[in-house]
Amino acid sequence: MKYLVTSALPYANAPLHLGHVLEIVQTDAWVRHKNLTKDEALYFCASDTHGTPIMLKAKDSGIQPEELINKMHANHKNTFEKFNINLANFHSTHSEENKILTADIFKNAQDKGYIYKKNISQLYDENEGIFLADRFVKGSCPVCKAEDQYGDACEKCGSTYDALELINPISALSDSTPIIKESEHYFFQLNKLSDFLKSNIKKISKQPPIEAKLNEWLDEDLRDWDVSRDDPYFGFNIPGEDSKYIYVWMDAPVGYLASIQNWSESLNNDFNDLMNSQDTKLIHFIGKDIVYFHLLFWPAMLKTAGIKNLDEVFVHGFLTIEGKKMSKSKGNFILADKALDYAPADYYRYYLSSKLNTDISDIDFSLDDFIQKVNSDLIGKYINIGSRTQNFLVKLNGSKIIPNSLTKSQEFKDNYVEIISQIDAKEYSKALRNIMMLADKINAYVSKEEPWDKAKNGNEEACLKICSESLNVFKDLTILLQSFIPEITSEALSMLNLGKLSYSDLGLDNINSVQKFKPFIRRLEKTEFEGILD
Repeated sequence: MKYLVTSALPYANAPLHLGHVLEIVQTDAWVRHKNLTKDEALYFCASDTHGTPIMLKAKDSGIQPEELINKMHANHKNTFEKFNINLANFHSTHSEENKILTADIFKNAQDKGYIYKKNISQLYDENEGIFLADRFVKGSCPVCKAEDQYGDACEKCGSTYDALELINPISALSDSTPIIKESEHYFFQLNKLSDFLKSNIKKISKQPPIEAKLNEWLDEDLRDWDVSRDDPYFGFNIPGEDSKYIYVWMDAPVGYLASIQNWSESLNNDFNDLMNSQDTKLIHFIGKDIVYFHLLFWPAMLKTAGIKNLDEVFVHGFLTIEGKKMSKSKGNFILADKALDYAPADYYRYYLSSKLNTDISDIDFSLDDFIQKVNSDLIGKYINIGSRTQNFLVKLNGSKIIPNSLTKSQEFKDNYVEIISQIDAKEYSKALRNIMMLADKINAYVSKEEPWDKAKNGNEEACLKICSESLNVFKDLTILLQSFIPEITSEALSMLNLGKLSYSDLGLDNINSVQKFKPFIRRLEKTEFEGILD
C-alpha cells in the first residue's frame, strides 16, 4: 500500500511556532512508522500563499506578495528540515499545478450545477477600501455571545456563521465599524452533497468526537459556501473573470494534490495513475479548528470534480503553553526555530509525541514537564541501557556481543506487536509509555544482575551475557523509537554498528559488535531555558 500523507499547509505570512511543530511531528512520525512496515508512505506539504492577510502584510512590508511568500516558503522548509521532518515534497499553492487543478475543480463544479452566482451583502471597510475577509472582522459570537471572535467561526463554541451575523463587528484593519455593501459572488451548493457527506463520515473519520460534530452539522441544512472574493485580492482569478478571485479556502486544499503532482512529475511518473491506483491512500493530519473545511468542503469539491476522495482525516487538539492559549502579546508563545536554541529537535519531537493520542483535547507544553520527561525517559531510561552495558563488551570481549542472547527480547515480543499497533492507530502516548515501561524492566534487570559485580569477581561470561541480553532489547527499543526521535536513534544504531532497521528486525540476533559508548545526548537544566517564551 502507498500512503500519500499531508499535514495542514502553513500560512505563508509568518514563521512556524511550536503548535505547527506538534502537527508536523505527528504526521512525520506516522509516515516514518509506515515506512518501517511493508507499506510505503510519503509526506507532502506546501505553503498556503493566497488571501487578504498575505496581500496586506506584503503591502505593509513594502514588497510584492510573491516576494513575501517566497521568503516564507524558504523559512518554513528550513524549519521542517531542522525538526528532522522527512518530506517527499514541500511545494506552494501559488504554483502552476495548483492554478490548473483549482480551475479544473471550480469549472467541474460549475458545469455540474453546484456553483451559481448571486448578489450578497458584505462588511466593507470604507477607510481601507476593501471588503473584509472573515479573519479581518471581529465581534461577539451570534450563538454563544463570546466576545472577540472572527467572522466565520467561534473558537469557543465551534459554531460557524456569516460575518454579517456577528454582534458589534469591528474591522481589524482600521478599528472602525464596517458598513454593509453589495457585491456579486459565486456560491458552492454544499447541501446538495449532504447525503454523500453523511455516507462518507465513517470512512474518513475514526474519531468519535469528530464523527459526532460532523453528524451535528449534517443534521441541519448546510450553508451554501461563498467561494469568490473581490478585488483587491491575492490569488487565482475565477475562470473567465478579471476582478473576481477564488477564495483561498478553495485553492488551499488543492495544494495537497499540487504538491503530489509536482513531485510525481519531477520523477516522470503519471500523477493520475498514482491518484487512481487501488493501492493509494490519501491521509490528512489537521487541527480541530479546520474540520469543517477538510471534512465537508474538501470532500465535496473532490466529489464534484471526480477526483479520488480522502481515505482518512485525523484531527488533533490545539497546543497550549503552560496551560494557556498561545499568545505572543501575552508572552506565552514559542517560535519553532527559537525553541531549537534551547534543546535539540528530537527532544521536542519526543515530548510532543508522548502527549498525542486519538483524543482532540488540547495538548499542553509545560517547560518543567518537558525537562523532566526528557531527562527521565530518554536519558534515565532509554539511553541508560546502552551507557551501562556497552563498555563491558568493548573492554572484556573485543566489542563482540554474545550470540543468541535473545531471551529478554523474545520475552517482549508481544509488547512489540502491541506498540506497533498503537503507533499505527496514532496512539503515540500509549506506545511511548509502553516503550519506556520495557526500558524500565531492562534497567531493573541490569540492576538486579549487577554485571559490574560479576566482572569484578571473575565471572566475565555472566557479565557479557547480561549486557548482550540488554543490548538486544536496547536495539529493539531503538527500532520502535525511530519514528519519534530519528536523530537520536540513528546515533544509537551507529554505536551498535547497525544502519537503519525496520520492524522486521525486532527480536533478531543482528548485533555483531558494538562501539565504546560515548554520551551523545545531554540532560536539560531549567536555567538553560530563560527567554524561550516570547
